[in-house]
Amino acid sequence: QVQLVESGGGLVQAGGSLRLSCAVSGTILTINTMGWYRQAPGKQRELVASITRTHSTYYADTVKGRFTISRDNAKKTVYLQMNSLKPEDTAVYYCNGPQFGPRGWGQGTRVTVSS
Repeated sequence: QVQLVESGGGLVQAGGSLRLSCAVSGTILTINTMGWYRQAPGKQRELVASITRTHSTYYADTVKGRFTISRDNAKKTVYLQMNSLKPEDTAVYYCNGPQFGPRGWGQGTRVTVSS
């Protein structure tokens, strides 16, 4: 059974940085496009960034220039480097990919940015 496990969240001051990791465990030959999503209190989950298997990337306008998504296919891990964090980045961050569907949603990792 494939599992996606997020880690790396925490409490950080505005302007600080965090690096999130998403480890894919289980028997899977190829991991296709992966995305980082976030859900702030009282808001819908939104796509923050995505990366294809060949490392093409997409960023939401709200994080462009501050966040960097990357992946290590050999380690089956996807990363999200978050710099210049703002209080509005406070949310639970999740990773998932279309191939995993609803079962891919894990517990997420909480990011809290204080002003």
